[in-house]
Amino acid sequence: MRTFNYIAPLAFALALTACGEASEGEAGASASDTVEAVEAPAGQKWSDTVSKTEAGGIVMGNPDAPLKLVEYMSITCSVCKDFGEQAFVPLRDNYVNSGRVSFEIRNFVRDPLDLSAAILSRCGGEGPFFPLTEQALSYQGTMFEKAQGMGEATYSNILQSSPETRFVRLAEQLGLISFFQQRGISEDQAKACLADTNVAETLMNDTQKGAEEFDIQGTPTFLLNGQKIDGTNWMAIEAKLKAAGAR
Repeated sequence: MRTFNYIAPLAFALALTACGEASEGEAGASASDTVEAVEAPAGQKWSDTVSKTEAGGIVMGNPDAPLKLVEYMSITCSVCKDFGEQAFVPLRDNYVNSGRVSFEIRNFVRDPLDLSAAILSRCGGEGPFFPLTEQALSYQGTMFEKAQGMGEATYSNILQSSPETRFVRLAEQLGLISFFQQRGISEDQAKACLADTNVAETLMNDTQKGAEEFDIQGTPTFLLNGQKIDGTNWMAIEAKLKAAGAR
C-alpha cells in the first residue's frame, strides 16, 4: 500500500494505476437458498436507513440484512464511476429495499483530489452521502480537466500550504466547492469540512486499515459478508448477490 503523499506531483494525483486493478479475492459466496425479503418499518424504505459504521464507511439498508455488501471506492477511479452508473439504482431498488442486502461505501482515498471530494461527500452527514457520492463520481472528468489546467506549480504550492487551508484551496481550484454548494452544502460548511484536519486524517487512516486488513490493491474492491469477492462491474457483483440468495 502506497502511503498518502500530500506533496505528490500532479501526475500522481491523476494516476489511475490503482483503479480497476483489485487483486483477485475469494470466489465469493456459493449457491444458497433464497434469502427472504424483510419489510421496512411502515412508511419507510430500507434505503432511507443510513448510518456510519465502525470501519468509517456509510451503510444503507436493513441493519440486520443477511447479505452485507461493502465497496471500497475512490471518487477519482473511473471504474468506480462506471460501477456507480451501472449499479446504484438497481442495487438500491432491487436489493437494498428488499431488506436482503445492505450496501456500505468505504472511501479508499488515493490522492489529494479524491480526498477533497470524499471530505465534501461526507460534509452533510450520513443522509445525503450516497446521492452526493454518486454525483461526485459524475463530476470526475471535469475535476481531472481542472486539475490538469491548474498546472504543476500551482498544485505543488497548494499542497505545501498549511493543513487547514490546502484542501480548501484545492477544492476551489477544482470547482468542488461550487459543485457541492449547488447540491445543498453551503460554501461556509464546505470550507469548514475541508479545513478540519481530523476528517482528512481519519479518512487516510481508514484507508490504510482497509488496505492492511483486506489486502486491497485497487478500487473498486468488494466484500460480501466480510469476504473479498471477485468482480469490479455490476454484472459480476449482482451474480454474487444472487448466488448468495438475493434472488
